Amino acid sequence: MRSLLLLVLLLTGHPLLAAGDSFSPVTPGYAMVFPRDFGAHPDFRMEWWYTTGWLQTAEGQKLGFQVTFFRIATQASQHNPSRFAPGQLIIAHAALSDPRLDSLLHDQRIRRAGFDLVYARTGNTDVKLDDWFFRRETDGRYQTAVQAADFALELTFLPTQPLLLQGEQGFSRKGPKMEQASYYYSEPHLQVTGTLTRNGKPIAISGTAWLDHEWSSALLDANAAGWDWAGANLDDGGALMAFQIRSKDGAKIWAHAVWRDAHGRTTTFAPDDVHIQPRRRWRSPHTQADYPVAMTIRTGETTWQLTPLMDDQELDSRASIGAVYWEGAVTLERDGKPVGRGYLELTG
Repeated sequence: MRSLLLLVLLLTGHPLLAAGDSFSPVTPGYAMVFPRDFGAHPDFRMEWWYTTGWLQTAEGQKLGFQVTFFRIATQASQHNPSRFAPGQLIIAHAALSDPRLDSLLHDQRIRRAGFDLVYARTGNTDVKLDDWFFRRETDGRYQTAVQAADFALELTFLPTQPLLLQGEQGFSRKGPKMEQASYYYSEPHLQVTGTLTRNGKPIAISGTAWLDHEWSSALLDANAAGWDWAGANLDDGGALMAFQIRSKDGAKIWAHAVWRDAHGRTTTFAPDDVHIQPRRRWRSPHTQADYPVAMTIRTGETTWQLTPLMDDQELDSRASIGAVYWEGAVTLERDGKPVGRGYLELTG
């Protein structure tokens, strides 16, 4: 899932994330407290603030975007007291999906935290990597600014709905073992305003976004090979999140979904009630990876069809987290009728 992206590092044995018992565990019964839990949790192995959404220009052009900040706690500083030791790493990704182009525009950065230049602070959302940042103001609004190689974004996100605590009040299972879990909440239906700059020209934009904040110290199941994740803002004001963890032979190891309807009623779906199947595949001309870019998701008795804004939304992040994955803007239909827009992530 988008919120599990950094677990690629754990699955591949990334040396900075060597096994150890010095990280805090994720356990059931934890009660989230805000604004504290909007901020960083440096005692956990990894964490991310993940925003995705749809933008529109004044002329009606539709675009997808992603702005993500990751925090990784390493073992590097345990035996090295130097201020330069990379005890915490901050990674940032930014991407823009424009159907008029042949491929995704994206950029990435990675730095060690320190010296008030790179950090993820506790107490409230405040993450910075040089001149890229993502922070939450005291009135609840989020602000972000990224200066990527081919574009720049300056965005404000205004919450319009209560937090959506994933799983069991924020305890989100990711496998059959109880310890395979994260703490996870979402903020659907964020109203977006701001500026997109391309080729030196600023363009006013507006839209809607979805924010995931998740932190964990856990490994996925040893047989896990990848996952499919989707989060969508529904046109009636509802919200849908669904994911499945796939094994090396393609079987479902774990799955979960939550649907908050237009009246605020929340329904959660157990692994046996969540089915995610490909409808159409696309082969990347860049990596030759094969992705099921159009998907069907069934939650209980309801079936959702996901169709990409454009096929080539593959993001090569090998310069930061060492992974290539597909994550892109999608539309949703139910019973043949448009019902929402969101994002789909495909890994493995």
